[in-house]
Amino acid sequence: MIHRRTFLSKTALVGLAPIFQHAFSKNTSNKATLPVVLSTWDAGVRANEAAWKILSSGGHALDAVEAGVKVTELEQNCCVGLGANPDREGKVTLDASIMDHLGNCGAVAALERIQHPISVARRVMEKTPHTFLVGQGAQQFAISEGFPLMPDQLSPAAQKAYQEWLKKSEYKPIINIENQQQTPYLPAPSHLPDGTWNHDTIGMIAIDQNGNLSGSCTTSGMGFKMRGRVGDSPVIGAGLYVDNQVGAATATGQGEDIIRICGSFLVVEFMRQGLHPTEACKKAIERLIQLKGKEQACKIQACFIAIDKKGNYGGYSLQKGFTFAVYQANGGNRLVKSSHILPC
Repeated sequence: MIHRRTFLSKTALVGLAPIFQHAFSKNTSNKATLPVVLSTWDAGVRANEAAWKILSSGGHALDAVEAGVKVTELEQNCCVGLGANPDREGKVTLDASIMDHLGNCGAVAALERIQHPISVARRVMEKTPHTFLVGQGAQQFAISEGFPLMPDQLSPAAQKAYQEWLKKSEYKPIINIENQQQTPYLPAPSHLPDGTWNHDTIGMIAIDQNGNLSGSCTTSGMGFKMRGRVGDSPVIGAGLYVDNQVGAATATGQGEDIIRICGSFLVVEFMRQGLHPTEACKKAIERLIQLKGKEQACKIQACFIAIDKKGNYGGYSLQKGFTFAVYQANGGNRLVKSSHILPC
């Protein structure tokens, strides 16, 4: 039997497949029908399909959120997986976290040459006495668990991007890079409309037919970041948080600032107070604006998605441009255009 550790003790707790529809809808949820899966950005549409195969057959949310984001880890893109843009030293480093309905969690950061960091994070959760492994230690653990060590080389697109970056060596994160066609060298898959082949960090949260929640988050982090930089994605409570009595949330955007407000945990706490997931996400964004001020907030992007215990869902972003994907039995798989606060 797998032994798991809980992230917080009980005393510390407060309180068949529909046709694909690529259509924007209002950022409000309707009457919930379980199961439901949400994921960030356009890539979430494809990731949701893999998750739905598990959820629609009565499978567990934990298995679904792992399988879903593994799809994105394999896709050629700027910000997730081994094909992503490297750090300043020309190395791709990956971060991921996962959390189940029992409060168990696992994470890895600065992981190199391993194709599926989300699966390594799950092994950390299930097979070690720890919750977080980083760098060489995380890689050694992955190899000991049978994960193959992939070639130490950049993808052709990442190599080209890195050479361009070296000309000025400027670190200027681009807001909504996911929606600015950063991978023109790769055509969109034939079954997808134009403008859907891009993505950043992917965070996924789901509630299964039994009413249990789980979440996952995986990324290569900011392109051309300082060596050793880690953002919010593998940090439980920042990039991802699950409380099976209340709901789940995940984040994307400027990781440093999401960490500063413990963003995903904050969203769940607002849901605990009775707020709808959309309003809970909005309140977390407002907290970030309060912390940074509007002028500085206009220089970044931060976004949240959330599901509550009843299966209601929502999302909100600091600035315009954020989209998330929703898959549920009574609505199919669709892309939602998020509401936002600042008119930057």
